[in-house]
This record gives sequence, structure tokens and C-alpha cells, in this order.
Amino acid sequence: MKSELTYSGMLVKELAAKSGVPKHSLNNYLNIRGQIPSVEVGVKIAQALGVSAEFLVTGAEGKQTKQAQNLSGDALLIAQLAEQLDDDKRKFVIDFIKWLKLRKNRTTPDALR
Repeated sequence: MKSELTYSGMLVKELAAKSGVPKHSLNNYLNIRGQIPSVEVGVKIAQALGVSAEFLVTGAEGKQTKQAQNLSGDALLIAQLAEQLDDDKRKFVIDFIKWLKLRKNRTTPDALR
């Protein structure tokens, strides 16, 4: 976390404001003998720093993150927006995209209507 904070150029107080994690808690996590944040807090910190929680913990990107890097800008935008939806709306969007794909793959005259 310390190296990512340095890399981002953010101050601890800025990270606190952006993540919603109190500054004193962040200082405890950054201290040499510091505490380890809960998963929920770790995710907030990772999001504020613009990295995955996995990267924050391990320093390495996972398979899914590498796959996301290969997405086009539009596909990444769709994924990011879908993440912000509740489960029902996200399922609707996924079903709609699947429907569009099936419709595109049709070669019958019905598909032209």
C-alpha cells in the first residue's frame, strides 16, 4: 500500500478523503508494525488508489485483471458501468447483450426485420 500511495502521488489525508477511511487508520496500516485492514477497508483503499484489491495485497495483477486490460475501451466502460448496477439490473444488461449477440448471429431472413 505504501508504494502504491507513493506512486499515486497522493497524501495520506487525500487517500483518507477519497476512500472514506480515517487518516489515523491509514497511518496504522502504513506503519512498519501496522495493522492489516479488513477486506472491506482494503477494497475501499484499492478503489481510491485505482488498483485492484488483489494488486494491493500481492503486488501482482490476477488473471481477471489481465483479461480486463485486453478489453476495448467500450467493453471496459460497459463492464465498469455494469459493476455499479444492482444485481437485477446487471442481470438484465447481461441478458440483453446475450440477446443482441444471438440476434447478430442469425442468418435467417427473420433476423433482417
